[in-house]
Amino acid sequence: MVWHSCAGQVASRLRCVAPMMSITHPQYRMLVVEDESTALAALKKYFSKQGYRVEYARELEEAEAMIITAKYDVVIADLRLSWSYAVEGLEILRFVRHHSRGTKVVILTAYGTPEIQRSARALGAEAFLQKPTPLPEIADAVKRLLERS
Repeated sequence: MVWHSCAGQVASRLRCVAPMMSITHPQYRMLVVEDESTALAALKKYFSKQGYRVEYARELEEAEAMIITAKYDVVIADLRLSWSYAVEGLEILRFVRHHSRGTKVVILTAYGTPEIQRSARALGAEAFLQKPTPLPEIADAVKRLLERS
């Protein structure tokens, strides 16, 4: 656990030391697959501050290459990685299930339908979240998934 001092707080003469909430679990390895720069930067920054080792891919092929060469505890994948109507996130999910069965998968999308959500669940997605979802809610979902493993 990492500790930091409470500089500037003079509430008492006792040393003010509090645990940082960001490193209270083992360092999990995460792959974020997202083509939108703003969303990718936000996810990477947020989860890095929470203590995760975050790597990222912007395209399906890049994500597949990374999944083959490294073991991830969790993959967060956008459903659509292009401007087409393709659902690359489901392809990533299939790929993870074939090559890394123990990896938890969270699908994020702004284009979710009940049918796509059912397909994602049938393929083994542990979580299916609609964008925009606040980062703390995504983190809570990831934490619950990793605690179950």
